[in-house]
Amino acid sequence: MTTSATMRQPIDKESLERYLNLHVPEIKVPVQIRQFEYGQSNPTYQLTDSKGQHFVLRKKPPGKLLTTAAHQVEREYRVISALSGTGIPVPKSYCLCEDSSVVGTPFYIMEFLDGRIFEEAYIPGVSPEERSLMWKEAVKTLARLHRVDPVAVGLTNFGKPRGFYTRQIRTLKRLDESYSKVIDVESGEAVGRIPHMDEMVAFFEDERHWPQDRGSITHGDYKIDNLVYHKTKPEIIGILDWEIATVGHPLSDLSNMTMPWTVTQNFKEIKTHSHPAFDVGAGPPGLPTKEQCLEWYREEAGGWDPTGEIAWADAFAIFRTSVMIQGIAARWAVRQASGEGSSAGTLALERFPYARAALKMVRDFKSAEERERNNNNSSSSGGGSKAAASSRL
Repeated sequence: MTTSATMRQPIDKESLERYLNLHVPEIKVPVQIRQFEYGQSNPTYQLTDSKGQHFVLRKKPPGKLLTTAAHQVEREYRVISALSGTGIPVPKSYCLCEDSSVVGTPFYIMEFLDGRIFEEAYIPGVSPEERSLMWKEAVKTLARLHRVDPVAVGLTNFGKPRGFYTRQIRTLKRLDESYSKVIDVESGEAVGRIPHMDEMVAFFEDERHWPQDRGSITHGDYKIDNLVYHKTKPEIIGILDWEIATVGHPLSDLSNMTMPWTVTQNFKEIKTHSHPAFDVGAGPPGLPTKEQCLEWYREEAGGWDPTGEIAWADAFAIFRTSVMIQGIAARWAVRQASGEGSSAGTLALERFPYARAALKMVRDFKSAEERERNNNNSSSSGGGSKAAASSRL
């Protein structure tokens, strides 16, 4: 992870040190502060104390927030604290400060994990055996997370155990409406709605297509570059970026994790989440197939097989991603995205190919449904004629 001495969102060092002195004795002041260059939603900083120990501070961005959905550092702190001691690898949490007078916005501090983070999901630079083991570890860790009982770890009111996709659709509709109205500070143009939003919403609201309702602790953005691996072993030492974690449907995490295969093999126009390594038969040695990942998940998930429901969840994940990137476009429009330079502006354009991909998946579902309905009608019609002919004999 790269840090920069130039802070795009500066914080008051003296005020922070006064707070640390009073509330976090593990961190010895004075501290050095550097901002990480990754991230689009919450500014993240590395703190180095007087003993050379490293910590991580995550805070809400300054200014009026376009939505609270992407900036919930309080929920992030709560879930990693709750999961401590469960066997799920999370950083140790030290404090949550909701007093905005300290550094301008609420923040929390967690352990700095000294390991490997891979920005590319095909995990370059490792042996075939290690690549396979690292992906297997990622899949099985996700399945173990989904088996943690929210009530048992104190997350009773962290989210509702049923109706996840219903709530998601409602939220995405609201976000699309909100983001669409944001005006770019330079061009004066509105971000605009996701193309064909209403048609896609109508499809996803149709209960006939829904997967069986389930409720688990879900990360919300589970993928390889949010995992920290041990420096020398194919083991995960921490899962990062829990800001949109909730109690939700486990399919949402599973579809997000396997999106590189979904996108690469079906939608060449999309650049993010896509890489030639995930094309059919093109992967480097040791990279599993999507089907292998689903099998690993099933083995660890306690008997539930997600294979029959994953296609609908994949379509929804693509649709949801288009709205999430629309949010980046809205934050970029008011220059609130915390990503370095103009990368947020470039990423913002990806909402359009994602929307086109989601629309194609929706229309493919509808076409298949129509063909099945016509086939059934033809069979019924043919059967009726045969019965009538038989009765006349």
